[in-house]
Amino acid sequence: MDAIQWFYYLPLWVLYGGTILIVFLAFEGGFQLGRLRKRRSEGTAASPVGSMVGATLGLLAFMLSFTFATASSHFDARKQVVFEESNAIRTVYGLADMIPEPIHKKISALLREYVDVRLQKVRTREELRSFMDHSEKIHEQLWSEVMDYEVKNPGRINSFFVESLNEMIDIHAKRVTIALRWNIPITIWILLYAVMALGISSMGFHAGLLGARGSFSYLVLVLAFSIVMVLIADLDRPRQGLFNVNQKSMIELRQRMSE
Repeated sequence: MDAIQWFYYLPLWVLYGGTILIVFLAFEGGFQLGRLRKRRSEGTAASPVGSMVGATLGLLAFMLSFTFATASSHFDARKQVVFEESNAIRTVYGLADMIPEPIHKKISALLREYVDVRLQKVRTREELRSFMDHSEKIHEQLWSEVMDYEVKNPGRINSFFVESLNEMIDIHAKRVTIALRWNIPITIWILLYAVMALGISSMGFHAGLLGARGSFSYLVLVLAFSIVMVLIADLDRPRQGLFNVNQKSMIELRQRMSE
């Protein structure tokens, strides 16, 4: 498994704990270095350091806002493609009524099975592989049924149905692409963690020069930065976490199929 796969399949609670550890070590390391600097040079001024800390944290805030906006746009794209897919499947299912029996019954059953697959929760690599294999197998079965019937009964399959079926399969490819490839690059994550570590360590260094750690403020700082980082990671992941794409349109479609 390469670095980016390892990172995106890392459980969020592990990522949260690791982020807390990084922030803690960065602040504590900067604080101890600041105290050592203060003991060695009593005349060290803290005000210039405070200006540099503000500049570093401003850069970190800019990077966090940029990354959050990117993750949020990826989340919105996943919601949109689910809505598009449910509409595409609904169109194919409706046009299937124009196809004679017995192929109509087979196609309708395959489409209901397809919606059931789309409603499955995918959290692990194995589940994702099963999801993709099952979906592509149904695609092949649908095309096979349509092509076999068209060969035996030329001109009996509505061209709109074939176009809609092709669009449905294309949207599947689009959904997979957005879910697996529309992620924040691992390079940006590395830079974000690096800037965060530098900013927090410079803040700790400033606190060490002043000789005041501020235990409560320190705890709030560690938790706040860790929560923001994990929130961005959660938005950028389609398979786990608190932010999951609403499947209401797909659920309503399945209910309509059952009726």
